[in-house]
Amino acid sequence: MSFPDIRPRRLRRTPAIRRLVEETRLAPSELVLPLFLKEGLTEPKPISSLPGVVQHTRESLLKAATEAVSAGVGGLMLFGVPDNANKDATGSAGLDPDGILNVGVRDLRREFGDATVVMSDLCLDEFTSHGHCGVLAADGSVDNDATLKIYAEMAVAQADAGAHMVGPSGMMDGQIGVIRKALDAAGHQDIAILAYSAKYAGAFYGPFREAVESTLQGDRRQYQQDPPNLREALREVDLDVAEGADIVMVKPALPYLDVIAAIRDRVTVPVAAYQVSGEYAMVEAAAANGWIDRERVILESLTSIKRAGAQITLTYWATEVAQMLK
Repeated sequence: MSFPDIRPRRLRRTPAIRRLVEETRLAPSELVLPLFLKEGLTEPKPISSLPGVVQHTRESLLKAATEAVSAGVGGLMLFGVPDNANKDATGSAGLDPDGILNVGVRDLRREFGDATVVMSDLCLDEFTSHGHCGVLAADGSVDNDATLKIYAEMAVAQADAGAHMVGPSGMMDGQIGVIRKALDAAGHQDIAILAYSAKYAGAFYGPFREAVESTLQGDRRQYQQDPPNLREALREVDLDVAEGADIVMVKPALPYLDVIAAIRDRVTVPVAAYQVSGEYAMVEAAAANGWIDRERVILESLTSIKRAGAQITLTYWATEVAQMLK
C-alpha cells in the first residue's frame, strides 16, 4: 500500500501562503494601551525601567492617546499617579472628583467621546501611603470589607468622570458584586467591569511600581493569587462572573498562558490578559543588547497570548504594534 506524498511544509513555502493559512491573527482593535498620568508634571517623565514609556502630563496624555486611537488601538487603561503629599492611609485621592485619575478620565472622555474605550484602574495602591491595594486593619493586614466600601465609591467617581469601563485590580473578595451594585444604584448600569480575576502575586511587576511610584513595603501575597495555583484561578473567575463581571482578565500574561487557556474554555464572557511591565522590560533589555529580534519577539509574544485564548491584551506596545499591523 502506498501513501501520498504528504508535506505540511507546502503551506509554509512563501510569505503569501503563510498569511493565507494563519490560524491566529492580531488586530489593533484587540489591544489596550496602559497610560500613566502623573500629578504636577510640567513635561513627560521617562520611566527608566520601561524604555519608551513615560509618566504623562495632561497634555502629553492626550497626545499619546490620540496617536493610539489613530492607529486603531481598541482602548486606553488609565492609571493615576498622585503627588506623595496627597497619599494617605485610605487612598482618599482616588475618590476625589478633582484627583489626578478622575481628571484624566474626564480629559480622555471629553477628547474622544465614544470613539475609543476609556478604562480606569480601580485600586488603591497608587493612592495609599503604605502602597497596599486596600486599607489596613490594626494588625497591618488588608481589611477586605472596609476596602470594598471604598472601591464602591471609587467606581462611582470614575463612572461619573466618564469611564466606559472600570478595572478592579485589588483582588478583594466580593469586589465585583459590591462595585456592580454601587454602579447600578448610582445610575451607571451601562458601565462595564473588567475584572482582574486572576492577578498573580508574581515577580514581574517591578517596573510598574516605578511607574506608579509605589510606596509598598512587603508584598501582596495575602490577597493576590499564588503563582502555583490554577484551579484557584478558575474559582476566582467563577465568582467574578457570578457577581457581574463583563470581562475577566489574567495578569501577568506570558507566565500564565495555561491559565488563560483554561479560563477561555470555562467562560462565555470575553477574556483579557495584561502583558505586564516585567514582560515588556525583559524584551526591551534583550533587544537593546542585540540578543533578540525585537519586533519579531513582540509580535510572537502577543500572538501566543491571543492563541492561548485572550481576546483582549493590555500591552505597552499597543500603539507600535497597531502601526505594524496596518
